[in-house]
Amino acid sequence: MATETSPVSISNENEHNPWLAAEARFDEAAERLKLDDGMRKVLGAPSREITVNIPVQLDDGRLEVFTGYRVQHSRARGPAKGGIRFAPDVTLDEVRALASWMTWKCAVVNIPFGGGKGGVICDPAILSMTELEKITRRYTAEIIDFLGPERDVPRPT
Repeated sequence: MATETSPVSISNENEHNPWLAAEARFDEAAERLKLDDGMRKVLGAPSREITVNIPVQLDDGRLEVFTGYRVQHSRARGPAKGGIRFAPDVTLDEVRALASWMTWKCAVVNIPFGGGKGGVICDPAILSMTELEKITRRYTAEIIDFLGPERDVPRPT
């Protein structure tokens, strides 16, 4: 059963959370466009969110587990597209917001893609190229069933 959601307001508090900030701007645009409730629900939330654990053996022999995300906000106009962010401060809310913004960017310039974004919580500044490659390969292996030219086309950033 669908539930009613109240619009998110643009406020200083919401500006600290990228997803709440994106939601607030979407709600304002939807209000101005007079979108009906059904379309708001379809366009206002990601269609898929994936969280994966990425075990990787580091160069010094330690086993570390990293957390990765992939959000496909919309595939209505074509496969999701969007990069993968590797940073210590990556959050699911940030990845959600970036995926939704990619949806709108592609739609505004009439590119036949939807919005997607990935992120892995790690610090590339302290990882070797070999470690980053292992993280990237394992992350990709974990989400491979959701990737492909008709579904999602990620790229590293």
